Amino acid sequence: MSFLSRIGFIETEEQERGRLAQAPEGSTNHYLSTLPVIIEEWPKDLLIELPWKPPRTDRPYCVVVVPIEFRKDALPEGVEEEPLPRKLHSGSWTCAVVFSDHPSYPVGGFRIDVPAAEIARSRKVDLAGALAPLSSETSITMPKE
Repeated sequence: MSFLSRIGFIETEEQERGRLAQAPEGSTNHYLSTLPVIIEEWPKDLLIELPWKPPRTDRPYCVVVVPIEFRKDALPEGVEEEPLPRKLHSGSWTCAVVFSDHPSYPVGGFRIDVPAAEIARSRKVDLAGALAPLSSETSITMPKE
């Protein structure tokens, strides 16, 4: 638990889970309330596999994104400052889709907005680990002159 959570400035992970669970069953937020926080650092420029598995989606999909730009949540009209405790994972990220087997989210410049709470519950992709089996299976031989 961070210092800011201990003093009540930012909600704890349990408080966030409870807030997300209040969303209607079947909604993305309710689904996210059932998942643990995995990514705690600032996710900009990381490769991230989104948790798109049932019941979030009709079948499992592998969608890998790179968070590019963060946008904070807009406050309701007439509210000048977010009440305490502030949301643990608020805002959303504009992400570039870099791999996808979902028909609605193609690769190649496609952008999607992903809530920060979903990014935090996603999985970091280790590109070096993912490519290691490929590099050991394939070798490039240079022609002799």
